Amino acid sequence: MKIRNILHKGLRKFYLEGDPKGLPVSAIYKLSNMLAFLQDMQDLKELEALPLWKVHRLKGDRKGTWTLNVTKNWRLTFCYDTEENEIYNLNFEDYH
Repeated sequence: MKIRNILHKGLRKFYLEGDPKGLPVSAIYKLSNMLAFLQDMQDLKELEALPLWKVHRLKGDRKGTWTLNVTKNWRLTFCYDTEENEIYNLNFEDYH
């Protein structure tokens, strides 16, 4: 699946150039796996096969945003464009 844009500067640089500067060292391996999975998946239903990532949609003012657990405090979040079958506004957020 195409990733249209990445909001987090460090994550964007890691995705495009492989440079992990700006990311927590403890999250790099898992982020690498998550980005590869998101890029390679064909359908959002494939995320259901990954219970360890605690995949779910947010509610309230973030309704429609998907979230994946990276570490205790950090989450990978994104929106999904159904018409283009693309991930957009991919972000790396500290929930605490």
